[in-house]
Amino acid sequence: MDQKFEDLTITKDGQLLLAKAEKDQVETVWERHRAQQPQCGYCDLGLSCRICVMGPCRVDPFGEGPQKGVCGADADIIVARNLCRMVAAGAASHSDHGRDLVEVLEGVSEGTAPGYQIRNVEKLQRVAAEYGIDTAGKDPLPLAGELAQAMMEDYGMRQKQIRLVQRAPQKRRDLWKKIGITPRGIDRETSEMMHRTHMGVDNGWQSLLLQALRNSLSDGWGGSMIATEVSDILFGIPAPKPTTVNVGVLKENQVNIIVHGHNPVVSEMILKACESPELLALAKEKGAEGINLAGVCCTGNELLMRHGVPMAGNHLMTELVLSTGAVEMMLVDYQCIMPSLGTVAACYHTKMISTSDKARFPGMEHREFHPETAEKMAVELVKEAVLNFANRGRTYIPVEPVNAIGGFSIETIVGALGGTPEPLLDAIKAGKIRGAAGIVGCNNPKIKHDYGHVTLTKRLIENDVLVVDTGCVSVANAKAGFKVPEAIEMAGPGLKEVCGSLGIPPVLHLGSCVDNVRILVLVSALADALGVDISDLPVAGSAPEWYSEKAVTIGTYFVASGVTTVLGPMPPIAGSMNVVKLLTQGLKDVVGATFAVEPDPEKAALIIRRHIEGKRKALGLSALDV
Repeated sequence: MDQKFEDLTITKDGQLLLAKAEKDQVETVWERHRAQQPQCGYCDLGLSCRICVMGPCRVDPFGEGPQKGVCGADADIIVARNLCRMVAAGAASHSDHGRDLVEVLEGVSEGTAPGYQIRNVEKLQRVAAEYGIDTAGKDPLPLAGELAQAMMEDYGMRQKQIRLVQRAPQKRRDLWKKIGITPRGIDRETSEMMHRTHMGVDNGWQSLLLQALRNSLSDGWGGSMIATEVSDILFGIPAPKPTTVNVGVLKENQVNIIVHGHNPVVSEMILKACESPELLALAKEKGAEGINLAGVCCTGNELLMRHGVPMAGNHLMTELVLSTGAVEMMLVDYQCIMPSLGTVAACYHTKMISTSDKARFPGMEHREFHPETAEKMAVELVKEAVLNFANRGRTYIPVEPVNAIGGFSIETIVGALGGTPEPLLDAIKAGKIRGAAGIVGCNNPKIKHDYGHVTLTKRLIENDVLVVDTGCVSVANAKAGFKVPEAIEMAGPGLKEVCGSLGIPPVLHLGSCVDNVRILVLVSALADALGVDISDLPVAGSAPEWYSEKAVTIGTYFVASGVTTVLGPMPPIAGSMNVVKLLTQGLKDVVGATFAVEPDPEKAALIIRRHIEGKRKALGLSALDV
């Protein structure tokens, strides 16, 4: 294999398909990244501003050029505003995802969303009770309507705080109230963040960053948490299921359909259509042995969690999956979808379909999904994919799939522990499990594909740190073989013993990137059981290959919730040492947790281990030198 491909990705399927893409003259994300070099230094440091048209402005980091923008904003203000707008955009994206699901829940209650249903009545009742709704004697459909209306209130501005904040430990809620960052409304906090960053409004970089904390919490404990809860109500609570991962999940003798994006409202209907006896019969009539549905990115994770649907790849693999020539159709909804996909698909026979009313892409046919017509639309599109099988040319599926287990919701984790987190706490107290780390986030061509994820995970589990993951990390770790029971052989002796007794792998898949909130619920339960705050726990977060605004928001709501978080790529903040010091040091005195930045996963593992051991020592638990 050409060394240049090995320098780009650690995955065998990625290396082989990069070689094929080059042979096919298909441009990939890595080539476009290389063509952008050198990237803008002002932007990289966060020192460029385009908020108004008196600019664009920049501040010279060496002090030889302009030190203020036209309006008078200095480096601290410009960097803070830019970061805050990233938080606002990320919060809006995941919270709007949650709103889409609430609207489907409302449609189910009204009978206007055929094909969708309440799959978990118990969770519907439980969440409704959290919203203060009397559930006694109520049928599921009217109750779903009441819950949908109550959740919509969380998006507004008529409440003092969003409802699910009450899931956080009391000490954490008291802290948020004390420093004035309790989220009041999901849309309200994003709107206020954008208002504050308008030219001539909030020019205090500290107060801007405090609002960014509140804005991120409105997503983590609001919009994203709503998205996860409503998905569980509509589609079922995830439970561990065997699956397979990598591009080898594509089938030479079947119609291959890929779903990509984040919204299970689309992918669940496509799965249902793929199982239609009539369409399966049509596939056989057209020469295929069946219909094979696979996922990439987070909508694939949603299907994996609930149905065991295989995953063909994560973010940086999306173009390469198409280059196999074996995909009849890729359907996308929103978020993390590269505009290049339509161009790549045109090199092969693949039909590219966009489905969301808020997301269009060049080179794709637009076929909108709406709850009232989604079931019918899914059948039409799967039929078109089946008919496209006849147009397939030569294919290249270079690897065999890897086995994995995914689908560990909080309910299934606690269930495996006997209905209480006490056994997990006992293992932590005894030092068999040193602590836990949530590894989340995306892929970024600035970092060798999947290297950051896999290396960090390996170093943590071999040192008895339990890892939970979501999103693109989960695919990387599954490819690496961390998600089968046999993977305990790669774990330290304590973690190996605990996972072996429970029959679980040392790395637990908690779902899509929206499902990061499951980690918040888990650490809150542990904190409550110990009678401490989240910031006292021997836990940490990390995003080794992050790239998106959503990831900024996720990291911010983790830190604001008390979880110290280690980032791989540096955020665009280095142009202001005041902002850097606040985020990496000062926040410890504000929320009890900070950010750290370390692109080398070997060093990042040491940072996390030292942090965990420090927390153990503070709790009076045994600690090791690292």
